[in-house]
Amino acid sequence: MAWKIILSLALASLKDSGEDGAMPPDPNDVRPYPALDEVDRAILTELAADGRLPNNALAERVGVAPSTCLTRTRALRERGAIRGFHAEVDPAALGLPLQALVSVRLTAHERAAVDAFRARSVRLPGVVSVFHVAGAEDYVLHVRAASGDALRDFVLDHLAVDPVVQHTQTSLIFEQARGMG
Repeated sequence: MAWKIILSLALASLKDSGEDGAMPPDPNDVRPYPALDEVDRAILTELAADGRLPNNALAERVGVAPSTCLTRTRALRERGAIRGFHAEVDPAALGLPLQALVSVRLTAHERAAVDAFRARSVRLPGVVSVFHVAGAEDYVLHVRAASGDALRDFVLDHLAVDPVVQHTQTSLIFEQARGMG
């Protein structure tokens, strides 16, 4: 009987997410996720804080049976709500103690030019994240570098020479604090 309840909960949580329960693979898809209930949100919150949390401990923290927790966690992964599990590594340990946000304004805003810049920028050395933003700038690149000279070389060698880049502005990151969200 318990397995029927677990299966019902898993199926109910996947009901609106498509035929197979998987979210579209496109990370730019802005369609809303199917509604998450309190248990799903609690699982996501706990895993965001500690992705290595064993299932039994996770189940205890969110107040459900381990089997329910495992079913829910698998469903959240299949839906794309959980994108992966990552180690948070100190950039200095990799020899990249300097971090910066580099704002980039493009000369062209046709989809092909914008998409091509994004595709190039995510492959550049030292780029951690690429954000397509609204406002005066078009992109913000989170970059790690070994030194100020290396950061300058990154901007000059990879961005300033790009024909679609009109302007860059670099802001050094003095400190980074992780938020609760």
